[in-house]
Amino acid sequence: MSSVPLSSPDYPAGYFDRLAPCYDEVWTNSEAGRLQRNAVWRHLDPLIERGDRILDLGCGSGEDAVHFERLGGQVLALDVSPEMVRIARAKGVNARVLPIEGIHTFAVAFDMVLSNFGGLNCVRDLSALGGTLRGLVRPRGFLAICLMSRFCLWESTYYALRGRFRKAARRWRGETTTSEGLRVFYPCLKQVRQALSPGFDPVADVGVGISVPPAVVTMPPRLLRGLASVDARIEASRIGRTIGDHRLFIYRRR
Repeated sequence: MSSVPLSSPDYPAGYFDRLAPCYDEVWTNSEAGRLQRNAVWRHLDPLIERGDRILDLGCGSGEDAVHFERLGGQVLALDVSPEMVRIARAKGVNARVLPIEGIHTFAVAFDMVLSNFGGLNCVRDLSALGGTLRGLVRPRGFLAICLMSRFCLWESTYYALRGRFRKAARRWRGETTTSEGLRVFYPCLKQVRQALSPGFDPVADVGVGISVPPAVVTMPPRLLRGLASVDARIEASRIGRTIGDHRLFIYRRR
């Protein structure tokens, strides 16, 4: 394990350890969080067959791993945060402490490699992972990456209306440092394609959280569910892919 202290902005374990106790409450179990996660599952569930081996990168509290195990997948879940891993294990997940940058140590191939809701936004250089990811996905297997978008209309509007203009624009430059010292990167479409496309064929490119806002925006659940139905109709459109909270890329290994 790296000797970089947990408080370093380049080593986010300490940040996510502090977030872990409230992560399910503020995101996983929020109505907006559930709806955004369901939007991802709607695309991934049909790709999973019973017995498939799945690698979950940046698993957080293990919500995706639990879901895919219920579908019959055999999931290995990884996270840099020992506290997130502890919570995931308490849910019955086969979880290990390992930063995403450490996956080059695996010598096996998976039917699906997944990173949901911004795990790869903590990686400075996606292109450095491209070859490793290709080696981890078996031929005809899937790579599914859900990244925080460079521009989120909901987030920018929410903070701009409150006079917090720096936070409203924090994604636009492609990189920011949070008040807690965490470095977050927002790769553009060209960077994603250059890093992930070689050796893969595109399957889907859709927006997630377009009309459904980030969890910081509170709305009645019935309204949020109505917005989710709108998202399902516009997620593959150009505007849907470019203004949402997240963007889901699915590739198939050649």
